Amino acid sequence: MKLSTPRWWYVRDKAPGQVRRMLLTPLSWIWTAVTARRIVRTIPVDAGVPVICVGNLTAGGTGKTPVVRELLRLLAARGVAGHGLSRGYGGRLKGPLRVDPAVHTAADVGDEPLMLAHDYPIWISADRPAGASAARAAGAGVVVMDDGHQNPSLKKALSLVVVDGETRNNEWPFGDGAVFPAGPMREPLAVGLARADAVVLLLPADLQAPDPELLALFGDTPVLVARLQPAAPPPPGPQVGFAGVGKPWKVERALTAAGCDLKDFAPFPDHGAFDEGTLKALARRAEDFGAGLVTTEKDWVRLPADWRSRVSMWPVKATFEDEAKLISILPGA
Repeated sequence: MKLSTPRWWYVRDKAPGQVRRMLLTPLSWIWTAVTARRIVRTIPVDAGVPVICVGNLTAGGTGKTPVVRELLRLLAARGVAGHGLSRGYGGRLKGPLRVDPAVHTAADVGDEPLMLAHDYPIWISADRPAGASAARAAGAGVVVMDDGHQNPSLKKALSLVVVDGETRNNEWPFGDGAVFPAGPMREPLAVGLARADAVVLLLPADLQAPDPELLALFGDTPVLVARLQPAAPPPPGPQVGFAGVGKPWKVERALTAAGCDLKDFAPFPDHGAFDEGTLKALARRAEDFGAGLVTTEKDWVRLPADWRSRVSMWPVKATFEDEAKLISILPGA
């Protein structure tokens, strides 16, 4: 069963989740200790090619996958054979295997690898070193790993952590700094930043500038500002939206900001499957409004094949404000 990301995690004011935080804090101490012990005790494997890790410091959606796609695009534009690597979360196959959109489904390999594999060579592997080795044998010059900042199994040539840069409506990307399950942090902020080569601060398209208070938290760690922008306009006419991502409320906000005539919006758990009953209920809701159905690219690839023609896909992309600065630190580029 997939669980929804608790929105109270991301509220700076402790009041909304105070009791839950207090009850869950002892578990967060255990989580922190186990993560730190694993990182210290693991000897990273050299994949034989540079590995770029695109990770994050929090649970829930930060926009890692659009950043991975943009890195693969930049590498390809410079003649570098970049291959993506994922553990294939949500898929039943363990790999290592190369994702084939003509053969595999999201239930096989996970939604994000399937989404990326339409454009670039993508591998899934529960064993990251084995996946990197398979990619290298298939001709990868650089491996771009989607997630894994807390996974020490591979030696990393470049570690980027993606941070959601949206700080409005009393929401803060790190909440009050509490570690999972008392908050969104996978590890304490200072600990995670110490292993990062740079922060990718991902802003929504309609936010003018980064929050100076947020920027100050990163200290001497270089910050690369990127924008999460529509890759296509929203579908015309009235729409009922739905999304099963880390922060579905941000999809609703982004659709509205992009000019979508959004009549209603339904949030679902991240990576969750859409069964026939749920989709029929969404279709009836859209019919009530005389509207179409729209969802994210990540959700669209999880839809049953016969529903894809009935739901519009709204893709987004990450665009770096200083692309030259990013390219200057990319291994192989």
